[in-house]
Amino acid sequence: MARPKRQEEKRAALIEATIAAGAARGLRSLSLTDVAAHAGLTRGAVLYYYEDLDALLVETHAAGVARFCDERDALVDALDDPREQLAVAIDRGLPHGPDDALMRLLYEFDVLAGLSALHDEHVQNMYVRQLATYRRVFAAGRSAGVFRSGMDDETLAMTFVALEDAYGLHIVGGNELMTVDTARTAMRRLADELGCTPA
Repeated sequence: MARPKRQEEKRAALIEATIAAGAARGLRSLSLTDVAAHAGLTRGAVLYYYEDLDALLVETHAAGVARFCDERDALVDALDDPREQLAVAIDRGLPHGPDDALMRLLYEFDVLAGLSALHDEHVQNMYVRQLATYRRVFAAGRSAGVFRSGMDDETLAMTFVALEDAYGLHIVGGNELMTVDTARTAMRRLADELGCTPA
């Protein structure tokens, strides 16, 4: 009974090692040897749990999307005021800085879209979940009478997902002209102008 749990723990540790190694090396240069080194294992030990690097990357991609979306949704759903929900959605949708390993890797995975049906699916899943988070917040704010935008909720959601993705890419890319504070302020100001003032 303990063996499946042990394997699950090892796989989770390998995903963490892949995120760390991917952030350090970049996906294009990443090898199983890099992952093994970050995990403190041999290359053969990694292959015991995953058929090859591609299989490990696909699972890491899925885990990264789930972590990003699950963590943000949990924080948003813990709040009752849609204005506070919007503030948290904006804040947690942006990388915490250029060294955000998970966000950097998720953006790199976008490059694999079109080359792999599995990566395509994860990229689309993340987009759908990002949309759902914002759509839910805007709908709640409109229902509560605190958001009064002339723009429909679907278009609002698409706009804010596009902004967090664009700003986030500049942040993890190390563009010194785009900071987390600059991006956060811009998104909050736009929300206010659109009749959806965050707390």
